[in-house]
Amino acid sequence: MKQLFTKDTQAIFWNNNKTAIQRMLDYDYTIKRETPSVAAIVAPTSGNKFEKFFYGPDEIMIPLYKSTADARKEHANADVLLNFASFRTAYDVTMEAIEIGGFSSIMVTAEGIPERLARKMNNTARKAGVTVIGPATVGAISPGAFKIANVGGTIENIVNSKLHRCGSCGLVTRSGGLFNELSNIIAINADGIAEGVAIGGDRFVGSVFIDNMLRMEKNPDVKYMVLLGEVGGTEEYKIIEAIKNGQITKPVIAWCIGTIAKHFSTGVQFGHAGASANADAETAAAKNKAMAEAGIFVPASFNDLPAKINEVYEKLKAEGTISEIAEPEMNVCPKVRRSKQFICTISDDRGDEATYAGFPISSVATPDTGKGIGDVVSLLWFKKQYPKWATDFIETVMKTVADHGPAVSGAHNAKVTARAGKSVVESLVTGLLTIGPRFGGAIDGAAEHFKYADDNNMTPAEFLNHMKKLGIPIPGIGHRIKSLKNPDLRVKGLMEYAAEHFPSTPLLDYARTVEQLTTSKKENLILNVDGTIGILMVDMWRALGYSENEINDFISSGTLNAFFIVGRSIGFIGHILDEKRLAMPMYRHPMDDILYDVQKAEEI
Repeated sequence: MKQLFTKDTQAIFWNNNKTAIQRMLDYDYTIKRETPSVAAIVAPTSGNKFEKFFYGPDEIMIPLYKSTADARKEHANADVLLNFASFRTAYDVTMEAIEIGGFSSIMVTAEGIPERLARKMNNTARKAGVTVIGPATVGAISPGAFKIANVGGTIENIVNSKLHRCGSCGLVTRSGGLFNELSNIIAINADGIAEGVAIGGDRFVGSVFIDNMLRMEKNPDVKYMVLLGEVGGTEEYKIIEAIKNGQITKPVIAWCIGTIAKHFSTGVQFGHAGASANADAETAAAKNKAMAEAGIFVPASFNDLPAKINEVYEKLKAEGTISEIAEPEMNVCPKVRRSKQFICTISDDRGDEATYAGFPISSVATPDTGKGIGDVVSLLWFKKQYPKWATDFIETVMKTVADHGPAVSGAHNAKVTARAGKSVVESLVTGLLTIGPRFGGAIDGAAEHFKYADDNNMTPAEFLNHMKKLGIPIPGIGHRIKSLKNPDLRVKGLMEYAAEHFPSTPLLDYARTVEQLTTSKKENLILNVDGTIGILMVDMWRALGYSENEINDFISSGTLNAFFIVGRSIGFIGHILDEKRLAMPMYRHPMDDILYDVQKAEEI
């Protein structure tokens, strides 16, 4: 791997840290990334489906998932996991991500993961070929391409430190705070960094100095490297060996902080868990001396580091190794931004012509486009372009349920309201309000219960017993008039269409086996039109590639009932217009059709 991140890199963010995510998105907008660097957020305790963030002056929606596995499945291009879990769960989150696979790098912010677990986590990642940045890190950055969370600080500090575009230096530190400080020092005394990693302050971190510097050795944008080590550990000696054996050939500038430790009579624990010398070789002074002897550019003190960086940079520039870097155009994030109150993802009326899911209305409205109402439904309800067999089926369903005579409750309500002098809208609403569990609801119920039985491999007999225990009739089974000897031609037409045009009908096939059992008990316990529609809708969605969870969401949200609502509205409006055309008077129900059983009220 020559580069840790590119401008196409996307991450899955574990834990909804809104401030850190917003900083990443502000960076993306500033450097003019085409796609946001955060593809998804894992928020196990959230009930939301998405979170809104600013992207420049506008807002974007980032989807939320309950698990890493779900997020990874839906966002295969996101190969970086930003693990912002607490130290109590960070180990489990990282190990699960490694097991799931597909991640090239994982950053762990948590500090204080037990050392035994940290070593196991890092070893597992190394065997899997995953670069772990951390624990106890602020992250890493490929300037002008991708940055992790809070690294670099505010957007103003990032631009001042030239982290908005690629420089010439490869920077590796333990400390996150000093990473930001060194980025600024390098920007002032050179042309900025090409890649930078703060490996983390814990004693046992994933990728160590040598891992990152060997990668930077292969990165053509990196012309020289700056290493900021610290007292404790022996990782700096691996750099010395790599220089001696020729693995690292680019100039290296290095300094180990903590030289003051030699003035203390006893061992001192500095800020990081790993910043404590347990042997002479682990002292900052010993490591600085060894690095200087190996040909690494080591300043006399930290205060002299800026001058040393400038010296090496000017030398490489004079040799022609480093060229002038052109400053790219940047976007500027607005200081004041206002969150939107409504969200629309199906249509857009801001341009010259309104669009349905990205398609101009003119491209689907007229007969010459070859598109029908089924195509419009697929665009506006599902934001997908369904194939013709599916859109034709949708239209078939709507035509099939458009009306069922004046006696059904919805049509009756609409007619009564129209005769009271109310408008088409008011009359239609009274009819629509009757649609529910007892009127039209069997479509939803049939899809839900038959799918549940099929998903759980129930036999027809087991399904019947299951519904009996629930204490409800089987939705979609039974008809007042129709039977095996007097079949419903609407059902026959739907089944024949499915047999000819659907790729397969597994749920309908299962429902037919249930029907064999129910009709053996009573002839009119047939699969009715509501049941057939609901079941075939599930078969349609399965054939179109939707997941079982997506189909369950469609059912629970009332999508199936929506087909009935739209279709039956056609009939309701017909009845309403019929009443108005006939100028029918106010309706009063005949008294001889009412059973009066009025007892004298008991005195309390």
